[in-house]
Amino acid sequence: MKKENINNSQLKKLLKNKVILITGGAGSIGSSLTKNLLDYPVKSIRVFDINEHALFKLNHSLDDSRLEPLFGDILDKDRIELAILGADIIIHTAALKNIEITEYNPIETINVNVNGTINLIKSIIQNKPKIFINISTDKVAESSTLYGATKQLGERLTNWAGPHILTTKFATVRLGNIIETRGNVFEVWNEQLEKKQPLTITDTKMKRYFFHMDEAINFIFQCMLQVNRGEIFVPKMKLYSITDLASKISKNHKIIGPRQGEKLQEILITEEEKKISKEKENMWVIQNYS
Repeated sequence: MKKENINNSQLKKLLKNKVILITGGAGSIGSSLTKNLLDYPVKSIRVFDINEHALFKLNHSLDDSRLEPLFGDILDKDRIELAILGADIIIHTAALKNIEITEYNPIETINVNVNGTINLIKSIIQNKPKIFINISTDKVAESSTLYGATKQLGERLTNWAGPHILTTKFATVRLGNIIETRGNVFEVWNEQLEKKQPLTITDTKMKRYFFHMDEAINFIFQCMLQVNRGEIFVPKMKLYSITDLASKISKNHKIIGPRQGEKLQEILITEEEKKISKEKENMWVIQNYS
């Protein structure tokens, strides 16, 4: 993805004295967002997560009085109401994401990824924050997995809310794979390398979109300045061969076969979506379906 400079003066103005809620805030993207947002003149950042230990570690490592670690579940409507009360900006990263785990736990996945998003939107109607940003995935484009299907519903819910809940600006940021996130293929490969095991590859023809965490955060901040009526922001990213990436770590590979629903190549945006998109230098902006 071609990196654009953020308009820092506009971002500082947007974030000044704001209360920000990040769901799934102790996860990989959420914690990185928190660290970067603390560089701006925010009033407070509410890090909402169901992982107590991750909340403790993040709070301890940052040691900033503006950080508020909130333990809770997005399926708990009362807890969500308390978390959103008085918030100005909500960034929704909470989700069940692992392809194998989500396929094996469909009810829980639908609950968290769909009903959790519904809970947030219902609370937003009452509490009227200024901005809601839903973090999504390239797995939604021609989705073949339960995870992709549930995140697609999250995009549709956000897309619907944009023109119907006029007290809040809504948007989705659809990201590809991020190299530094926990639980991804690089973490698996590093563990295998330490154990002197072959690196597992599902298929030699597998290709995926990747970028670094700082690029992802930079992109989310760019989108934060453009959010309006439920549009979907899609970054232009580089496509990598999984085999080539693995070979940079080790030449010792083991082919294990694709997982259920896994595609040989993900896409960032469908041809139909491109027809209703505005193309910019480093992104597509999918316009509201409504």
